[in-house]
Amino acid sequence: MIRFETSLGDIDIELNEAEAPLSAANFLKYVEDGFFDGTIFHRVIPGFVIQGGGFTDDMDQKRTQAPIKNEADNGLKNLRGTLSMARTNDIHSATSQFFINLKDNDALDHRSRANFGYAVFGRVNAGMDVVDKIAKVQTGRRRGHDDVPLEAVVVKSARRI
Repeated sequence: MIRFETSLGDIDIELNEAEAPLSAANFLKYVEDGFFDGTIFHRVIPGFVIQGGGFTDDMDQKRTQAPIKNEADNGLKNLRGTLSMARTNDIHSATSQFFINLKDNDALDHRSRANFGYAVFGRVNAGMDVVDKIAKVQTGRRRGHDDVPLEAVVVKSARRI
């Protein structure tokens, strides 16, 4: 279990190490390295997702480890409260960024090689009320990015519990 202590409250995350071993190990490595400490939830789209794991409060992107293989074909679904690896259009480009689904997002699930999807690797075990609170913050455009909270939602620490 991982606890994210944020400026709006705590979120406890359970990893799906059996179904998503690469993604879970990757996430855990970032936690153990203290990488997430001081990062922000930099993308908040109500009714869709909150995303974090890569930017500081001044919207500087942190240096990451190498990308990992996409495990979206692991059978897990992008349901409300699940965590998935964020990525670019390159299927195997996920590094440190993740998102928490605010609703069942079946459009993000693996369908085929052409529509590979986003790898689910964990779920919120406690603190979904905090996730919902984050989803309600006011957002705007900052340093070329849309949907950024106007008042930073900071990850104070991310630790194994």
